[in-house]
This record gives sequence, structure tokens and C-alpha cells, in this order.
Amino acid sequence: MKLELKNVQKSFGEKEVLKGISFSVESGKAFGLLGRNGAGKTTTIRILMEVFAADGGQVLIDGAPVDYRKTGIGYLPEERGLYPKKKIVDQLIYFARLHGMKRQEATEAVDYWLGRLDMMEYRNKRLNTLSKGNQQKIQLITAIAHDPDIVILDEPFSGLDPVNAMLLKDVVREEIDKGKIVLFSSHQMNYIEEFCDSIAILNKGTLALCGEIHEIKRNYVRDKLVVRSESADAIADALGGCCTKRGNGELLIQLEAEEAKRGMMEQLTKTFDIDEIRVFEPSLNDIFVEYAGDHDEGEKA
Repeated sequence: MKLELKNVQKSFGEKEVLKGISFSVESGKAFGLLGRNGAGKTTTIRILMEVFAADGGQVLIDGAPVDYRKTGIGYLPEERGLYPKKKIVDQLIYFARLHGMKRQEATEAVDYWLGRLDMMEYRNKRLNTLSKGNQQKIQLITAIAHDPDIVILDEPFSGLDPVNAMLLKDVVREEIDKGKIVLFSSHQMNYIEEFCDSIAILNKGTLALCGEIHEIKRNYVRDKLVVRSESADAIADALGGCCTKRGNGELLIQLEAEEAKRGMMEQLTKTFDIDEIRVFEPSLNDIFVEYAGDHDEGEKA
């Protein structure tokens, strides 16, 4: 299955929120939809889920308009939407049935996921008696219990301790391995980089960057070196303004051109005691900062 958004546009009054967004993702892949607040991520997700229609463009499955009666979508929202005083099992079954499951089928699915996420002991509790992290796991069950084709996760690791985060990671990997399309929206770049094959970065309603993460990194200008050395201060003094110290004690050296890599490496290793020297590869966080742009935090779009 292939999900495509083609030239999707959306305005609210005179405010143009999406200015022609296009990307695609295939089954068994995770895709990161990134951008600062107000960039258009939430609007894109809502159009994908048919919460409201786009003003222009198309949302396609395998080249045809999405038939929402046949294509299941599961959504974990950043802002939680469950009933705090209702019994957990009752509302989980209720949400599963809203997605077309029969009661027995929904009950079996809910009990499976309660067990899978170590939550069976809370089955008959009220939601507001749970910790924030456990409430997050209950919210996750509403997104996946009905076995959707597309799983949309908006800040899925928010509020989770390291143990529960690892459990959620395992669940996400299982969904990907089942051939689902998993779409992440998150500001936690380490999780995006861990799971996603491709990303799209939105900036003020436009597509600032889109592609496979490893290709994006490979195509970066390779004109910086990272150096670790006990002689870091001496190296910095010798190189002057082209050398800066990083927070982890490493040095970042800006070269005049990519072709200068070998000469600089030879010069440094000949002159100083070098523990490690490598070409700088940007992290996803570095790429996000560069392409997300300077944008005032505002109302969520």
C-alpha cells in the first residue's frame, strides 16, 4: 500500500496554512512529519484523517482517492482525548467498536493489548487513577486495537519513563513489521531518527525538505571535521576561527572546501596526538534546526 499526498492546500479564512504539500510513504515504513508549532503538521494530519477537507490537492492510496470505509486509520493525538472517570475497558471497547469491530472482537483485541502493554491489572480502573505514562499507553491502545492500515503517532513518547518507552518502541516496530504505514509527528528527533526511513520538514506551510534520511545526510556538504584529542586547546589555538569547541569536548573544524579534508587530516595527525578524527555528519536535530527555519511559536496549525 502506498499513501500519497499531492499538492495539498488548506486555508482558514485569509490564513494559508498549507501551500501545496506533497509526500508519499509505503507499507512497512515509518515516516516523520516534522516542523515547528504552526508549520502545518496538525492540519496535514487532520486532512489525512478526513477531519476536514483540503482546499486543493489529493490524498491517495495506491493512486486512488482514499476510501475511508476500507482504509483503517489509528491516531494517537498529542492532546489526550479519553474519558477520565470512565472504566478503562469500557471506553477501549467503545472506541474499537467505533472503528467497526464487533463487541467480542473488540473485547479480545483490547485484552490482548492490555496484556501486551502490561496494563491488564488496570482493566477495570478509571482512567484518572493512572499515572500520565500509563494513561499514554491506554491512549495508544485506542489507536491500534482495531488493527488499522495507517498508524499516526503524535508525540507518542511524551510522559513515558525509559522502561515504558522501550515497550512502546517494541510495539511500534511490530506495527512496522506487520506492513503498516506508521506516521510520526514529534519534536524528539532521536526517536524519529531511530524509526523513520524518510521525513518531511514543514516550514510555514511549505515543504522545506523531504526524502530518505540517509540520502539527506549523504548529500550534505562534507566540509567539516570532528576531532577528539587531549591536545584540543592547542589545536583550537593553532587553527583559530575555523575551529570551535562542542559541548562534548570535541572540536568542529570548518574547512575551506570538501577537497581540503585529506590535507587537514594529515596535518592534524602529523602534528598532534589525535584520538579520533572523522567527517562531520549532521544529526537529524541539526537538519531540523536548519530547515525548520525561524518561525514564531503561535497557534497550532
